[in-house]
Amino acid sequence: MTGEQGLAFAVIGGMMAMFIWGRFRYDLVAGLALLVAVLVGVVPYDQAFSGFSNDILMIVGAALLVSAAVTRSRVIEAILQPVAPHIDSVRAQLIVLVTVTTVLSAFVKNIGALAMMLPVAYQLAKRSKVSPSVFLMPMAFGSLLGGLATLIGTSPNIIVSSLRQQLTGKPFAMFDFAPVGAGLALVGVVFLAFAYRLLPQDRKGSATAGESIDIDDYVTEGRVGPKSTLLGETFRTLRKKLAKGVAVNAIMRGGRKKPLTPDTVIEENDRVILEGEAEGLEETVASAGLELSGEKRTPRTEKTADAEVASYEAVIAARSLLIGKTAGRLALHERFNVNLIAVSRSGERLKTRLRDIKLRAGDVILLQGPMAEMPEVLRELGCLPLATRAIHLTSVRRGLVPVAVLVAAMILAGTGKLPVGIAFFGAAIAVVLFGALSLREAYESVEWPLLVMLGALIPVSDAIRTTGGAELIADFLAGLAQVLPAYGALALILVSAMALTPFLNNAATVLVMAPIAASFADRLGFQPEAFLIAVAVGAGCDFLTPIGHQCNLLVMGPGGYRFGDYARLGAPLSLLVVLVGVPLILWVWPLR
Repeated sequence: MTGEQGLAFAVIGGMMAMFIWGRFRYDLVAGLALLVAVLVGVVPYDQAFSGFSNDILMIVGAALLVSAAVTRSRVIEAILQPVAPHIDSVRAQLIVLVTVTTVLSAFVKNIGALAMMLPVAYQLAKRSKVSPSVFLMPMAFGSLLGGLATLIGTSPNIIVSSLRQQLTGKPFAMFDFAPVGAGLALVGVVFLAFAYRLLPQDRKGSATAGESIDIDDYVTEGRVGPKSTLLGETFRTLRKKLAKGVAVNAIMRGGRKKPLTPDTVIEENDRVILEGEAEGLEETVASAGLELSGEKRTPRTEKTADAEVASYEAVIAARSLLIGKTAGRLALHERFNVNLIAVSRSGERLKTRLRDIKLRAGDVILLQGPMAEMPEVLRELGCLPLATRAIHLTSVRRGLVPVAVLVAAMILAGTGKLPVGIAFFGAAIAVVLFGALSLREAYESVEWPLLVMLGALIPVSDAIRTTGGAELIADFLAGLAQVLPAYGALALILVSAMALTPFLNNAATVLVMAPIAASFADRLGFQPEAFLIAVAVGAGCDFLTPIGHQCNLLVMGPGGYRFGDYARLGAPLSLLVVLVGVPLILWVWPLR
């Protein structure tokens, strides 16, 4: 190993360690890795920003924008709304939900497809009187499988297509991924239709201040006012007033916790931190005469009718501005005209004041605000609504515009009439011109941190190739593969990518693994296509943890899942992807 190769490996190794540590966001880590790579000399000064001129960024950004327009059109929800009541059995409901989510994910961003289907899933769960946990994780996994089927389905596919163009002069076409991706998606949907019983069937995801869904472990805060029946009573008396399933996590006085002894006397202005199902919380708050935090702060509305103020449940998405902040710091009432009423966090008991809870991605929150303003507020906050809601399309024409634009772009790119980048850049311009997205919504829909990460990591990952590091690793792997048949060598690459992606962003996994896979194939005398497809499949299939992909994290709180629940369903699905994926790749993409 040369000194230059050692430096390149050190930069990549340090970057991976920081990704796993998770202290800093992935785009900042990528930027730091680029800076260090330039300073130590493994990336030339004049190549430092070459990644930001790569077509990958334009294709990914445009695809995200068009995907957001299709998601917000709510066309799919409108189509499913009249059909859903006629689907009776839980398994049939699961098959419909997972199949639609999987198919949608081939054409729009997988988190967008999942977000479109969440309200339908909750409606069906409520009607069938089953836990939403039966549906949500299979839907999340389906969204990952669906992304494997097309070039724009997931960013790893776009990246390996670009690398193939560098190696052979020919990128992957729009539907080159379809035989392998669609085959895996079909097998995955069939598996999920029967294996969902591996999941806990009794988990609750939220009960509402009204009706919609059932998540337990909501935490809320009640103030002891001058008219409270608890004033002057002891903690022993308070416990008698608790509804079934409700617990007191803490009593705060003057910013400090009071001991929860039976003889602790409750005073005016004490803050009681309660945990339990929403119906039990409402009963307890009413019987004790407590004032819920935020309920006295009436949202501003043009009209004052009580019916215009509603409570909405929503899950905090991975890019939400709420992440890492407290309600007190955010000043939600002053800035967004909403009140935070309660918070639910899967697998953790919250004991601090509501205003002091540091919010995380995947938390379920209960917000109160003007009904007409709430959809826009939730978008601004980066939250996805969970409660059943009516479908409102401004017009059929406007709702169908982004769908028509997406279909046109895919036909033009798929038939080779236009390069993929040009087709989707034109589609992005079209959805804005036709009014499917405003300019502000268009810029908000692009995942800028992802583009920054890609732009920074392209030259960093290329340093492995230019310094000869990829060949060094490929030689090592080729030595291991000497005792393996061809399908074993391919499985080695697929499993390696699958093992990395829970700890790295899936796009980062491809940027690191794809050059190694290409060199590995060359050492063994094989064509690179099968190995590049294997990297894309492995990077796109993170079924073992909630942290590796935002779709998995999105359903964790609403589904009431624990960390280990993902492996219960995800481990056999991962094994199935390897067992089916390897022969399928070899059949579609011969090695010689």
